[in-house]
Amino acid sequence: MAPRPLALHLAAASAALLGSQGALQNSRSGSPLSRRLAAADPELAAALARADPEALRAALGREILARAAAFAEGIARYRRHPFRREEPPWPVAWREGSARLLDAAPGSGAPPVLLIPSLINRGYILDLLPERSFARALAAAGLRPLLLDWDRPGSVERGWGLDAYVAGRLARCLAHVCAASGRRATLVGYCMGGLLALPLARDFAARLDGLVLLATPWDFHAERPDQAAALAAQARLWLPAADVAGEVPVDMLQALFAALDPLLALRKFTALARANEAGARDFAALEDWLNDGVPLAAPVARECLLGWYGENVTARGVWTIGGAAMRPELLRLPTLAVVPARDRIVPPGAALPLAAAIPGARTLRPALGHIGMMASARGPATLWPEIVGWIRAHAAS
Repeated sequence: MAPRPLALHLAAASAALLGSQGALQNSRSGSPLSRRLAAADPELAAALARADPEALRAALGREILARAAAFAEGIARYRRHPFRREEPPWPVAWREGSARLLDAAPGSGAPPVLLIPSLINRGYILDLLPERSFARALAAAGLRPLLLDWDRPGSVERGWGLDAYVAGRLARCLAHVCAASGRRATLVGYCMGGLLALPLARDFAARLDGLVLLATPWDFHAERPDQAAALAAQARLWLPAADVAGEVPVDMLQALFAALDPLLALRKFTALARANEAGARDFAALEDWLNDGVPLAAPVARECLLGWYGENVTARGVWTIGGAAMRPELLRLPTLAVVPARDRIVPPGAALPLAAAIPGARTLRPALGHIGMMASARGPATLWPEIVGWIRAHAAS
């Protein structure tokens, strides 16, 4: 049924394309839309007024059909693409419950780097393709990457909140990494994983060489407060059902975040219809990862959607883990914050306040997107060397 949720993507694209017919009808002279259009784009308004109405309606109909066909072809091309990701032969260095820690450089005495992805995504975004793998880039640079891979919450984890995940499971994972390697570690948190890494950095600074935050949100109301409020309002409607089930299913999570950009699927699958084979293969690799999500334990979903998005507890300084408020201004650890300039998922305005609050933090502003910094061809050439160099320098010191 991918891309998930397929019905939602089809409905959103259909509404957008067919809605243009209503927009054309309402753009007639004298309507509120025509007045707004005249103010925003006088040339377009004048061209519409000069056009033959019947010819324009016919042309619009042909364009709607052409765009719908391209969108459908893009989806079909993805669904029939032969790409299948091969699991790397990395041993499991540690396992607890549904989580496992993959060792990308087994037997190495190099400084360990604990990679923490979001709870709702598979960790292999950091090892998407052999030639586009942040984890392998770390290993090639003489470091020991250990990639945490979350799986579906089990019967115990479905009752867990963030405290159990962070102060419990992640703390034990970090303790294992340091004990097994006999060295301090560097934490690298990606998106939500950065928020999970922050309390570890606060509570176990003596075990760490540094902290890297990749597109980590902090002020959820900085750029899109209305959108954050709408997300929390939607969540309140169905969280009681999630409490009964113990988890929020992947399709529900996908639907929530699709609401942040309802026409993204229309744009990207239309582009796929025109892409060359190399582009189609890269698209399939990334889209497979996007559709291979992880359900979220219901208590965690409640904390994140109502606390982070709804009440902005992080930026307000009232988010607590382990009984203590997370105050980044009190953090005493070398920190690198990567804030992609083209990030639509975590806008720069949501991430920059965190970087500014941590004393002495260095900030990178690559001209990349939220996922593109790890999945695009530009990341390995333009961004990763800076991150790897920073980690090596602080591990050596």
